[in-house]
Amino acid sequence: MSLSTMPLEALAPLDRADDLMHLLERWVERGWLRALDKAFVGFLHELDPQADPLVLLAAALTSHQLGHGHVCLDLFETLNAPDFALSLPPEGDLSSGVMLPSQLLDGLDGDHWCQALAASPLVALAVDGSVAAQSRPLVLSGKRLYLRRYWTYERRIDSALRQRLAAQEAVSADLPQRLNGLFQQPPPDGVVDWQKLACALATRGAFSIVTGGPGTGKTTTVVRLLALLQAPAVEQGTALRIRLAAPTGKAAARLTESISQQVRSLQVPEAVREKIPTEVTTVHRLLGSRPGTRHFRHHAGNLLPLDVLVVDEASMIDLEMMANLLDALPPHARLVLLGDKDQLASVEAGAVLGDLCRDAEAGWYSPGTRQWLESVSGESLAGSGLQEDLDASHPLAQQVVMLRYSRRFGEGSGIGQLARWVNQQNPEQARLLLDAGSHDLSCLRLKGEHDRALERLVLDGQGGDAQGYRYYLNLLRTTRPPAQTPRDDPRWTDWARQLLQAFDAFQLLCAVRKGPWGVEGLNQRITAALLKARLIDSDQQWYEGRPVLMTRNDYGLGLMNGDIGIALKLPESDGGPQVLRVAFPRNDGQGGVRFVLPSRLNDVETVYAMTVHKSQGSEFAHTALILPDALNPVLTKELIYTGITRAKDRFSLIETRGAVFEEAVRRKVKRLSGLMLELGV
Repeated sequence: MSLSTMPLEALAPLDRADDLMHLLERWVERGWLRALDKAFVGFLHELDPQADPLVLLAAALTSHQLGHGHVCLDLFETLNAPDFALSLPPEGDLSSGVMLPSQLLDGLDGDHWCQALAASPLVALAVDGSVAAQSRPLVLSGKRLYLRRYWTYERRIDSALRQRLAAQEAVSADLPQRLNGLFQQPPPDGVVDWQKLACALATRGAFSIVTGGPGTGKTTTVVRLLALLQAPAVEQGTALRIRLAAPTGKAAARLTESISQQVRSLQVPEAVREKIPTEVTTVHRLLGSRPGTRHFRHHAGNLLPLDVLVVDEASMIDLEMMANLLDALPPHARLVLLGDKDQLASVEAGAVLGDLCRDAEAGWYSPGTRQWLESVSGESLAGSGLQEDLDASHPLAQQVVMLRYSRRFGEGSGIGQLARWVNQQNPEQARLLLDAGSHDLSCLRLKGEHDRALERLVLDGQGGDAQGYRYYLNLLRTTRPPAQTPRDDPRWTDWARQLLQAFDAFQLLCAVRKGPWGVEGLNQRITAALLKARLIDSDQQWYEGRPVLMTRNDYGLGLMNGDIGIALKLPESDGGPQVLRVAFPRNDGQGGVRFVLPSRLNDVETVYAMTVHKSQGSEFAHTALILPDALNPVLTKELIYTGITRAKDRFSLIETRGAVFEEAVRRKVKRLSGLMLELGV
């Protein structure tokens, strides 16, 4: 009897390791597990040929969970609802003949599973600090099972944050006066100036977090914070070494531009302004990435030469990167994290910012923190609705401020209201808002895969100032410098910069990569539509006007994952033939452009459509989000919220089947980790 036809009752996966390996092989064939997951189990079986199948199964599921962004496997939660906890089988795949996780685990006792793991030579107990335990590939902490490396990451983060939360920084006696000097335009009456509170709180600790949605002023806050920290240091003749970082090149470029504008408008002495940096680097470049390895030039043995580090878009930072970042920070240095806690978590495992900001909404300030904040800021928190930490059980919350007043999305903003309803998981109100329509919201319901309304929206936009991809492609032709223009003439750079800005007028976002409603299918469809409309002259790999997205960091070219460029024809030399080069914005805040030969770009893809994940750290005048026609594990309220909040002026929802939007909004990402549990907060 072949493996593929072996009946379920012939297998005893929890009794015989060979039978378990057969079942895992079937799950890999179905796409339920990664080949990597099974290979890991095979490695463990070689280490311990007598391993209990329960241990091998737990290892397979822990590795599987890691692939879904979870840092660990919660054994009891898995037993309570296996198919849901594991997202297995994938949506709609209930093929008979393959044992489901729920069938395999039916009747298994959680305490028995934990005992089997605790007795295994492959598993270390979290409380066991012996040398032998430190070499075991799995770690059991209560009811949570980890791969050793991720347990270590959590421990490193936990240790670093405990030290930083215990450190009290000296605060200048004239802090209230300095705050008032920087915050001369308060929000409307009755609105707490959360930006001012965030600056005050960050001055007194070695670690702080400023979280908030779009338009709440995270960048404005951090620039004023840097002025607040740098001014006394400059006056004493010992200026602070400040560095700014973001997870992606696109986020770094946007923050560079934003901070450059903010610094110019600061009401501080020129000597202070000169010592506030405006250039933002990527976190990888800051740490000194070593291509082909997981290691960095800066680490615990070679610390970063800085006094203050600000990291923007921190929701995109995974557990491993946060551990590396904290390792490389000097003990005296301040770390400030900026980000929107409600956005999608990092692509890799962990949801560090979300975990650390779990109490941000409720506040949970101690009476001492609350009194200190009110005394130095002049703001009143009475009536703010914040919870009080009366038993010192929320130490981390004392260094977290959530900005709550959006200057971009006011009460009249449809985008802002839609984002709030989605964030609150209220699909009914969100649907009413979409159906009502507004100057900045629209909803397009496609009647099938061949509905041409999608092409019309993508090419021509929608609304009074409609601008789809036709906009930047028309500009490409109508504003091109004359053919005889010398190669070094600044008009070529100005032209490229104008086109890059014009491309940001519209962006189609997708939830998935595969299928007709995914990135791959839609990029082909849009390319064909542009060719038919004669807006591009080829659909081959490289053609003028092709927008491309960097999918990996290329330090040799100075291009980062997430950077967007456009292929343009430029003169090779004065009077010479024109050749294609790809124009990318420089991350210099000055609107600079770099030109790269297509042959040097190995990790790029067409970007008429991009995933919501890739859009993080970016903003577009008009954003359209297309949802697939079936529910998918990636479809959650965080994904919808992130897609909506990429829009500055207009948002369009494109639906291929009714009810998918509502179903997605009701689902919330829950990434398993022990970070907040271990911090005791």
